Amino acid sequence: MDFIDAIILGIIQGLTEFLPVSSSGHLEIAKAILGDDSLPKDSLLFTVILHFATALSTIVIFRKDIGEILKGLFQFKWNEELQFSLKIILSMIPATFIGLFFEEELEQLFGGNVLFVGAMLLVTGVLLLLADLSKRTLKSVRFSDALIIGISQAIAMLPGISRSGATISTSVMLGNDKSKAARFSFLMVVPLILGKVAKDILDGEISIESSNFMPLTIGFFAAFFSGLFACQLMIKLVKKSKLKYFSIYCAIVGVIAIAFGVMN
Repeated sequence: MDFIDAIILGIIQGLTEFLPVSSSGHLEIAKAILGDDSLPKDSLLFTVILHFATALSTIVIFRKDIGEILKGLFQFKWNEELQFSLKIILSMIPATFIGLFFEEELEQLFGGNVLFVGAMLLVTGVLLLLADLSKRTLKSVRFSDALIIGISQAIAMLPGISRSGATISTSVMLGNDKSKAARFSFLMVVPLILGKVAKDILDGEISIESSNFMPLTIGFFAAFFSGLFACQLMIKLVKKSKLKYFSIYCAIVGVIAIAFGVMN
């Protein structure tokens, strides 16, 4: 992988991690078009590095929220911050289970199977359309909601299913306020990404010797800075209830991906 490819994939990751159009799906399509012949394991390594970059951009954007949550936790009371943290933990259980027990099966899906990615993008489009049709409310995420949203996040580990699209759509269809749904969606993924990176380091999956250092570094910074931009943009777009446009976009890209997969 050369520097130009790393920049392109980094920008794609940063933009699509927060916009509900499936970052993993776009990365798989981009790698297929760019002719990336990496093994699934090496391909997943680059994907993990880019996701780590966007996790850091999430922390930067929501630094005040995270600071308030940590401050509230040290009060050792049954307050809003503690409840929110427990909801985040609850939402992590389904994805953690899939990651621990079906990791090898999941890795095999990250090998440029654009037909599968295209089909999953169509599913994402349907979810976004249903969410866009949901009524506006001011309700906050409940504990039962957190678990259901967590299941959506686990399903979104499939390439082509947008994590933010699936979790925000699920939350909105459960009757939650769209802005609160977006905030919960962005914050709930940070512990999972950091945990995944830590696990891979401890298991020896991530090492400088296993891949070219410079493309990884360039991709990391491209994803980080584009992620900062996309996260702030997505917050504004969710408030304006414009999910149907992303639904149309996912449908178009999904059809193109399926056509590309059939022809190749």
